Amino acid sequence: MRLTLLSIALLGFSSTAMSSTFMFDDIQDVDPASQDGKWRASAEVGVLIRSGNTDSRSWKGKLDLERDTLNWRQRAVMDYYRQERKTHEGTSVVDADRLFLSGQGNRKFANSKHSSFFLYGSYEDDALNSFEYQSTIAAGYGTRWLINDAMFTDFEIGPGYSYDKIRGTGETDGDFIIRMAANYEWQISETARFTQLVSTEIGDDNTRSRAVGALTANINSRLAMRFSLTLTHNSTVFEQANGRIPEKLDTETAVTLVYTF
Repeated sequence: MRLTLLSIALLGFSSTAMSSTFMFDDIQDVDPASQDGKWRASAEVGVLIRSGNTDSRSWKGKLDLERDTLNWRQRAVMDYYRQERKTHEGTSVVDADRLFLSGQGNRKFANSKHSSFFLYGSYEDDALNSFEYQSTIAAGYGTRWLINDAMFTDFEIGPGYSYDKIRGTGETDGDFIIRMAANYEWQISETARFTQLVSTEIGDDNTRSRAVGALTANINSRLAMRFSLTLTHNSTVFEQANGRIPEKLDTETAVTLVYTF
């Protein structure tokens, strides 16, 4: 029942977004340079090593691939983060170990510059949350709002299916979901850019939300410095075999170097 009511509300939101998008189509245009069909890739790396009173290691790596053509917009992301430390007894303790993969394709509508049909898939393996893995596939309607030449937001909404495996018990669970996402990008200047991605996947058993914000400052044409904040939230958590109950909200803050090629 709760999912049904949410679906009705989200469909109403989608209709409003579609109407607004058609209005934007009349007054905005798409930059042809952004639709050259070339793959653009960036590799992000961050390392933190501490020794002395604290002996710890942290690694973050991310690969981002994007392509924009006249009819398609495609993106794939691989994001990995690990943190471990040694106790006074010499035992190694893992404080974070997370892998996130996602891929998405948007097929643009022929009669609209900004509307599209999207297909999205993701996989997450986090060693310290309630699930051995969480996977999602979703499809639906997407629209791009061009606010000005330096700023736009992508909105997406559609049904999908999540398939998870619970840590400890080994039980698997599938659930129909509604996925909503908004991706905001602001080219502040020639050397600075801000991005914010917010998504939520609403199901009867669990609602998973993710927010990734990043401020990137160019050092030169290829190298940049990035400050990012990633939030992941699960509405449902399960007690682990050792009695530990994972937190619903997981936060990751990183400062990394980004190489674009």
